[in-house]
Amino acid sequence: MINTFITEQLKTSGIRQEEFSEILIRLLDYGVICRNESQVECALYDRYLQCKNLVEDYLQIIGIRLQHDRQFCFVRAYPPGAEIPGMPDDENSPFNSGFRSRPSQQEVAVILVLRAEYEKALREGQINEKGQVLLSLEGLAIAINNLLKRSLPESLVERKKLFIRLRQLRLIQFNIEDELDSDESWLSIQPTITSFVTEEILSSLMDETTFDTNTAEEQTDEEPETIAGNTLFSDTTTKKENT
Repeated sequence: MINTFITEQLKTSGIRQEEFSEILIRLLDYGVICRNESQVECALYDRYLQCKNLVEDYLQIIGIRLQHDRQFCFVRAYPPGAEIPGMPDDENSPFNSGFRSRPSQQEVAVILVLRAEYEKALREGQINEKGQVLLSLEGLAIAINNLLKRSLPESLVERKKLFIRLRQLRLIQFNIEDELDSDESWLSIQPTITSFVTEEILSSLMDETTFDTNTAEEQTDEEPETIAGNTLFSDTTTKKENT
């Protein structure tokens, strides 16, 4: 019955059911489709625009909402109860972690700092036409120390793992061949960061003149999803990077 209905609805858009399924799978697997990320996601995003309403209606059945940023061409999926900037949801509240996973303390710290650096670049006009902000690895390390009194992982393996995770979440781009232990390495903060960390969280971070590291760790243990924008999906579903 549902398959028949979907097939009928897709006829007007010229999308096959298999192509429709690819959009849903990518959103549930990665949590985001970003047109500027790769040729694969470019095709998926353009296809999403052709059947946007049907994708939203289908996912709404299981309580998943979509945030579509037309300016920077990305769409992000949020699980039930997640806090979405500019999209109140009084009917749903988080009852458990569901298919969200708790980000590590290190991931939360870097995400917060990336958001702060993006906001700083936005104020200074240091942003390109795609909404991206370039940041050196040295600049990121300094910002983490200044804001949170923390540091990037010393191990190259752990550092690479961290950045790959943030890239999978479409928060940064970087050349995977770069030596990530070099201060001369650069990464690009993606505009999707603004939908991942709320203005309230950013303001509370920037208003602090002295950041208590122990308090920060306690917060990440108790409410990591809120701090990171409530958008993380299960680590078991994010198995690889885009090709």
